[in-house]
Amino acid sequence: MELIFASIVAVVIGVLAGVYIHRTVLGRKQEDAVSKAEKLLQDSANKAEQSRKELMTEARDEIHRLRQDVDKETKERRNELQRTERKLEQKEENLDRKLENVTKREEEFRLKTEEVKHRMESLAEREGQLLTRIEEIAQLSREEARNILLAKVEGEANHIIGLRLKELEEKAKRDADRKAQEIIAVAIQRCSVDFTSEIAVSVVHIPSDEMKGRIIGREGRNIRTFETLTGVDLIVDDTPEAVTVSCFDPIRREVARLSLERLIQDGRIHPARIEEIIEKAQKDVETQVIEAGEEALLETGVKHIHPELGRLIGQLRFRASYGQNALHHSLEVAHLCGLFAAELGLDESLAKRAGLLHDIGKAVDHQIEGPHAIIGADIARRYNEAPEIINAIASHHEDEEPQTLYALLVSAADAASASRPGARRESLDAYVKRLEKLEEIAKSFDGVSKAFAIQAGREVRVAVSPETTDDGCMQKLAYDIARKIESEMKYPGQIRVTLIRETRVVDYAK
Repeated sequence: MELIFASIVAVVIGVLAGVYIHRTVLGRKQEDAVSKAEKLLQDSANKAEQSRKELMTEARDEIHRLRQDVDKETKERRNELQRTERKLEQKEENLDRKLENVTKREEEFRLKTEEVKHRMESLAEREGQLLTRIEEIAQLSREEARNILLAKVEGEANHIIGLRLKELEEKAKRDADRKAQEIIAVAIQRCSVDFTSEIAVSVVHIPSDEMKGRIIGREGRNIRTFETLTGVDLIVDDTPEAVTVSCFDPIRREVARLSLERLIQDGRIHPARIEEIIEKAQKDVETQVIEAGEEALLETGVKHIHPELGRLIGQLRFRASYGQNALHHSLEVAHLCGLFAAELGLDESLAKRAGLLHDIGKAVDHQIEGPHAIIGADIARRYNEAPEIINAIASHHEDEEPQTLYALLVSAADAASASRPGARRESLDAYVKRLEKLEEIAKSFDGVSKAFAIQAGREVRVAVSPETTDDGCMQKLAYDIARKIESEMKYPGQIRVTLIRETRVVDYAK
């Protein structure tokens, strides 16, 4: 029992000791916590005070910086205001000076105006005195002198008007007669011979009307290049599936026709290709000319002839005379002369030679001025033809007197082959001369590289050199050419002068 009591006492004592110890330790921890809390509060207070001081310092610095910025901006604004004020003062001074100058000028103008007014009054007074003096000398009043002058001017005007009306009436009669003759001649010309051809135009057929736009090209560059290089007038109108080449020079027209047909067949139509095709066509036409001359010589049996004469004979293939092919006509005349000579017992080969060469001047009559008979005789003389042949050529249109029977044979054979009235021979020659004269006048001016008469002489197309002529002087050049044509030529209607200036730049990619 005592053991149990002692155990209980021991347990109680242990519990009490534990409670005491726990309370003692808890008290100490509480004291430590309180001291730590006080220390933390003290540290927080110190940090807060330090932060407050730092914030105050920063605030004072920021206020100081802002104050400096405000002072600086205020100073700048003050300086700007001062500069503006000085400028305004200067402008005010300038305006004052200008106002003073304007006032002086107004005063000077007023004085000059008064002076001019006084002078005008003096001049008017002087004019009145002079008029009075003139009336006294002439013994006529102003109205009477005016009436006399008007009567004189009216009389002269009526005289001029009468002359002009008479001139117009005579011109109308002449034009009516000429037009009637032309219509009759054209009617006879169309049915007079079997060998008919177009005189100044060639028609080129195209596969479709769409091709016309390609021929013209963008902004007309293709047709302009074609016309400039060939010297023809290319007419693209509403005619279905056809375009027309117009030119008085048959060789030039044939080159243009052949070139256009090849361009249409090729399909590539642009300036460079056009130039290339035209160069080839010119060579081909030249070959055709030589071959045609050789065939004519073989057909007629003419031998030992100069090559240049053979070439001129070949050129007659592209020449028409009143609807008849000139080469066919020359061959007919040669054969007829041979028949005539055989019947008369003359030299048949010499007669054929004279007949074949009688129209040789027509091959170049658009380049050389004069009748084609005289031109042909000069050419034959230049290449050492026999005197009988030279005389036969020169006299077959009665430009010279015939001196041999061969000349008479050629004249008779020419009339028989032509089978048409010969009254208009001079008209054709004059027509060709007029076209040649147009081109010569245009080429006589500096800066002109080429000139072509087209549309039967109603237009002359002039290509100028871009290196020597600029756009500014082209109008003056066209005016000068037109005035020279008016002064040196006689022609019906009007002639259009067209100038073309084109600059080409070529480079090569290598």
